Amino acid sequence: MKDTISWYERGHVALITGASQGFGLSTARLLARHGLRLIITARDAAALERAATELRALTDVTAIAGDVAELEHVHRLIGAAEDFGRLDLLVNNASTLGLVPLPTLEHLSPAVFHRLFQTNVFAPLHLMQHGLPLLMRSGGTIVNISSDAAVNAYPSWGGYGASKAALEHVSRTFAAEIDGFGVSVLVVDPGSMDTKMHRDAEPDADFDAMPKPDVIAGALLHAIAGSREPYARIELASFVEAGAAA
Repeated sequence: MKDTISWYERGHVALITGASQGFGLSTARLLARHGLRLIITARDAAALERAATELRALTDVTAIAGDVAELEHVHRLIGAAEDFGRLDLLVNNASTLGLVPLPTLEHLSPAVFHRLFQTNVFAPLHLMQHGLPLLMRSGGTIVNISSDAAVNAYPSWGGYGASKAALEHVSRTFAAEIDGFGVSVLVVDPGSMDTKMHRDAEPDADFDAMPKPDVIAGALLHAIAGSREPYARIELASFVEAGAAA
């Protein structure tokens, strides 16, 4: 197996959404330790600044609080990458459950369904659209975080799962349309892990049996290093089981 992100160099730039806590912050920490410069975003400005303060001990960090579903915020994020002069890795991690407790499809409102698709589908696409010129220049990688709810019928997860299924189809089609541009598109299913988002969705789940976000983030970096295909769907559980994140 390749050394983790061995084809990245110190000073390369990663943009990570939903980076103030959980899986996004764990991923940012590992990338910072490898010397990547970071652009991070989340809606909670105070939590984002705490994360940025921690990460700045390791690397250069631009932190921009805001909602990725807002078009102008996306433009600011890509503008920050332009200020760095490059973009090597885009991790579309920010996501919403829409409403908790999760409603069944029978009770899913149009407003919640729209919010799910705006945040979980169009926001990542908008970042891909605007980040593509920089990613093409660097031969970079797009990582779109999905879920097993995209391919399985879990009661009450229908709205969220539909948005993640749409994200996967958008990712696969985007990859086909830019084939030959030198940019990889990875759809990543992190599997179950102990995060606030998962606790909000399923408060009675056995979180002691789930891996922590830093373990899954380690698996993600190995997955990125091991794939330079134009498109791939990766289940990180296989990397964790193989000990890749150790």
